[in-house]
Amino acid sequence: MQRITAAVSGWPVVAWRSAGRGPSVVCVHGAGVSSREFQPFIEVLGRRRDAWTVDLPGFGASGGPPRPLGLRALADAVAEWLTAVGLEQAVLLGGSFGCQVAVEAAVRHPDRITGLVLVGPTVDPAARGFLRQLLRWVRNAPHEQASMAVLNLADYRDAGVRRVACTFTETLRDRIEDKLPHILVPTLVVRGAYDRLVPQEWAEEVTRLLPAGRLAVVPKAGHMVPYRRPHALAGLVSDFLAHQCAATGANDRTRPEQSGAAG
Repeated sequence: MQRITAAVSGWPVVAWRSAGRGPSVVCVHGAGVSSREFQPFIEVLGRRRDAWTVDLPGFGASGGPPRPLGLRALADAVAEWLTAVGLEQAVLLGGSFGCQVAVEAAVRHPDRITGLVLVGPTVDPAARGFLRQLLRWVRNAPHEQASMAVLNLADYRDAGVRRVACTFTETLRDRIEDKLPHILVPTLVVRGAYDRLVPQEWAEEVTRLLPAGRLAVVPKAGHMVPYRRPHALAGLVSDFLAHQCAATGANDRTRPEQSGAAG
């Protein structure tokens, strides 16, 4: 994988790329974590597609402002980052809170986003509260790989307590269900069969609210499908791009003269 650093509002934003053919797929991580959770997935997807995973400002290896960014600012940062690395358009793949960032970006910058993949979309309105989410997280934990806990702790350390707490607050505050009917691009909703944060009923409701949505369930997976089942998810995404996004004219070109500095 190639490490690429680009300036976004003066902050160094780091991404990893596994280059393949387009359209380009950009992975957006969840609350408090980083692109580490997607690297096994883009290694697989990059054998077939142009795959990226980016650390949002203030997370992972990326710099950011002292004050944590809200959801809208994070979505705008994604759009600015696309320009900085020379991607005119892309398919956004969000994981957990990354789905909320991806949806917000598609609403605010519809000309830049040609498709969405929402893996474990949060937050189910039936459990929009800290204690309910915590309980679901505890129930989901046995279905994740133990190595995820080590990565998460490293991510929380890198982001800092304040930024992590603020991002989780944004997760609960956002009403993604109100935005989904306005997403006109093809959208694939993905749920792990054992996911306790995103029950089947909510995944079906997300799909129903989307004008051009379809649902896929990955067997033997909890909430973190990209980390636990990267090959299965890569197959779903490749099929989705081939059959659902072909008519959108997704632009897979990059402008090398605008690309960030490789590191």
